Amino acid sequence: MKETVSELLQSALATLQSEGTLPADQTFTPQVGNTKDKSHGDYACNIALVASKVAGCPPRKLAEALVERLPDSSAVEKVEIAGPGFINFFMSTASAFEVVNTILDNAGRYGRNNDGKGEKVQVEFVSANPTGPLHVGHGRGAAIGDCLSRLLEANGYEVTREFYYNDAGAQISNLALSVQSRVKGLTPDDENWPADGYRGDYITDVANAYLAGETVTADDREVTGKADPDDQQAIQEFAVAYLRREQDLDLKAFGVEFDVYFLESSLYEDGKVEETVERLQENGYTYEHDGAMWLKTTEFGDDKDRVMRKKDGGYTYFLPDVAYHLNKWQRGFTTVINEQGADHHSTVTRVRAGLQALNADIPQGWPDYVLHQMVMVTRSGQEVKISKRAGSYVTVRDLIDEVGRDATRFFLAARRVDSQLTFDIDLARSQTNENPVYYIQYAHARICSVLRKLKEEGVERGLNECVGDLSLLTLDEEKDLANQLAKYPELIESSAKLREPHHLTHYLRDLAGQFHTYYNAHKVLIEDTAVRDARVSLYLAVRQVIANGLDLLGVSAPDEM
Repeated sequence: MKETVSELLQSALATLQSEGTLPADQTFTPQVGNTKDKSHGDYACNIALVASKVAGCPPRKLAEALVERLPDSSAVEKVEIAGPGFINFFMSTASAFEVVNTILDNAGRYGRNNDGKGEKVQVEFVSANPTGPLHVGHGRGAAIGDCLSRLLEANGYEVTREFYYNDAGAQISNLALSVQSRVKGLTPDDENWPADGYRGDYITDVANAYLAGETVTADDREVTGKADPDDQQAIQEFAVAYLRREQDLDLKAFGVEFDVYFLESSLYEDGKVEETVERLQENGYTYEHDGAMWLKTTEFGDDKDRVMRKKDGGYTYFLPDVAYHLNKWQRGFTTVINEQGADHHSTVTRVRAGLQALNADIPQGWPDYVLHQMVMVTRSGQEVKISKRAGSYVTVRDLIDEVGRDATRFFLAARRVDSQLTFDIDLARSQTNENPVYYIQYAHARICSVLRKLKEEGVERGLNECVGDLSLLTLDEEKDLANQLAKYPELIESSAKLREPHHLTHYLRDLAGQFHTYYNAHKVLIEDTAVRDARVSLYLAVRQVIANGLDLLGVSAPDEM
């Protein structure tokens, strides 16, 4: 319906241009929005205020001229001018319920579009060091990244999900030393335990598997434990493979799978890091100072230049990141979105500066970043900080075991990414209206229950079958539900553009709330079969949109609860 209003306004604007009231050589695009107060209609537009200056007349007078030139439409019941020149549209009852047929005709495709036209987009998320189980911060990144990927696909983009393993550097050496210490019988309480060693129970699991000569498969490799306590390199290779496999199993339990696993170590093995350094040197953006090599990041907006190669010859973390992103660009990804924790904030400017210094025709501001804030887990009002498995933090697997995949995914995606998130285990486990996951899934299950009761009464009703005269839906609650359903496609489009999946969780909660209120106030299985059938059609449309939205969140839509 919003498109209908926009088309009507475009026609009126074109008429005013042909009459000379508005300049013919300018383009006017009316922005049609939903009204917050239903007494102001269903939709409102401020085009008269925007265009009044070039029209050389007051906004309200221009609004009156536009309304006079609006084509007749059965979709519009009346049009009013409010305040200084807002144009408010009240849609007819018949047009409000056209969305029901549209939803049921399109089923799982409702809300999807082809705006992306198959453009390749890479979304990198989680990207945890292979040194231990995934913590809840990784879980939030997984929920946001996967939901964003699904939203982009719903908008017609070809999405590649990528996981970047930081499998090089000091943290990997610490992992190897930790496992080796366990292999040799040491515990974290021993004085000879590595100062920066990892202390969780999972280190014992890795050590036992290595000593048992187990074989582990991790994406691109298969590694068998040599059971040699003194071969640190063999222990490191086994431990990294073991934990890569464990992280992959955690993610699969979370319903997240990746198309590409990219290893930081491959950048060194393939000479990509050295090539990047040489290119930066050739372009004149490096210099030596105090025994270190610096990159002139200040020439690209950074507050100070950054060390690229340390005195000991090792590279700082952002240099391989630059090499990695050059590789992404060379693979043809003109749009790249990195979903990472807020602690990566400082890398944004440095990586972008390094990419500009390569003179590789990479656009400024590339790639995009979505940075999420920390997660605090609570139980009985108290913060939960420790997992026995990990030793010092709560893992994704802990949450899944506690509350299930659906609640874990929904809760971790339910807030703005730049807001800190409190994950209340008690709330996530509860079967009350306060639990948004339960509340939304219960709306879906309620509708399925109605269909089962109809079937018991001998009335077969297909899940995508619109039966009944929708003009019999005359209640305000019914029109409000239809209008809420009509907002879904625009929500899917804007959530992807804004890189903000949390809007979908809020929308579904609102839709479920409207449905439950309607369900409790007005019976559907009534003797008047014509009204019954019309209401069931509206029910089915609600059920379909809830199912579609939950699917984009990676959350199930149960038929019964």
